[in-house]
Amino acid sequence: MRARQYLAVLAAVITCGTAMASGGPLGIDHRLHYDNSGIWNRGDQNALMYGTIATVGIGALAFGDHDKLGDTFWRSVDAMVISSVGAETMKYTFQRERPSQTDNPNRFFQGRHAQSFPSGEVATISAAVTPFMAAYGEDHPAVYALALLPVYDAVARVKTRGHWQSDVLVGAAIGTGVGLWAAHRQTPLIIGWLPTYSSFVIPRLSTAAWLVKREPSGLEGIGYG
Repeated sequence: MRARQYLAVLAAVITCGTAMASGGPLGIDHRLHYDNSGIWNRGDQNALMYGTIATVGIGALAFGDHDKLGDTFWRSVDAMVISSVGAETMKYTFQRERPSQTDNPNRFFQGRHAQSFPSGEVATISAAVTPFMAAYGEDHPAVYALALLPVYDAVARVKTRGHWQSDVLVGAAIGTGVGLWAAHRQTPLIIGWLPTYSSFVIPRLSTAAWLVKREPSGLEGIGYG
C-alpha cells in the first residue's frame, strides 16, 4: 500500500456516512455519537500510542544503526519526533476546539485550551509505521498491515470526540509525509547527533569482551549460527 493509497483508504473510512456534513476546512466535519466502549475506549488508544513510542524507542536503542532493522527504527524515531513537534506547533497555532468542547467544527483560534487540529496521536503513529512500510513493504507486503494502526486510532479519536475528521486526516498526512522523508534520507537524523562510540560501539564491544572472557578457549566457543 503506497502512501497515497493509505491516505485514500483512511479518508474513505473517516468520511463514510458524512453526506450531511458541511463543516471544517474540508467540509466533512461533524460530531459523531459518543462511543468510548469496546476497542474504541480511551485506554486502548493510550496503550497503542505509548506502546508505539516504547517499541520504536527500545528497538532503536537495542539495534543501534548497524543493520537495516536498526536503521529503520532510527528513521522511525526521526519521523515521530518531527511529526510530534510539528503537530504540537500547529495545535497552538490554529487553536481549534475539539468535538468534546463544541458541536461547531469551524471554531478555530479559540485560545490555548483548544488543541484539536491536527491529531498529534495519529501523526505520531503514522510517522512511526511509515519507515517500516517503506523499507520492507515491497518485499514483505504483510508489513503494510501496520497502516491499520493509525487508521484504528483515527477512527477511535473521532468516535470519542477527541478530534474532528479533518484533524485525523491532516495528522495522518503529516506523519506519512515526514515518515517518507525520514525513510528516504541518506542517513537517520537524530542518531547523527549522538556520541556514536560511547552510546553504541562501546556497549557492544563490552558485551563481546564479556562473552570472550566467559569462554576460556577464546573465540572458538562463541557460536555464529
